[in-house]
Amino acid sequence: MNERLFGIHGAALTLRSQRMGLIASNIANATTPGYKARDIDFNAALDARLARARGDATVAGDDVRLVWRTPTMPSLDGNTVELNREQVAFAENAVAYSATLSFVQGKVNTITRALKGE
Repeated sequence: MNERLFGIHGAALTLRSQRMGLIASNIANATTPGYKARDIDFNAALDARLARARGDATVAGDDVRLVWRTPTMPSLDGNTVELNREQVAFAENAVAYSATLSFVQGKVNTITRALKGE
């Protein structure tokens, strides 16, 4: 029902929320020796989630595709977090999350008005 009602936006909202948590974790561990920065391959994860929702039997397991970030300039302590890169990724993801949430809220408001007969 979620996919029929909200289309791709319901799955995208969930994935963007998960991605925001991962990026925040990367930022929080920017000075932790040996910490490896992670991210979600958003397009692959969204494709897998939508395929699973359609009942595609070839998609199995968890649909979130975690990837390790490859640093541009590796640090001596083994930490792969590049703070500037993480901050940009966080801001871009936050804007996309907000846009997706606005679309979902607009859809809910439209349905609510229709049910009220407005």
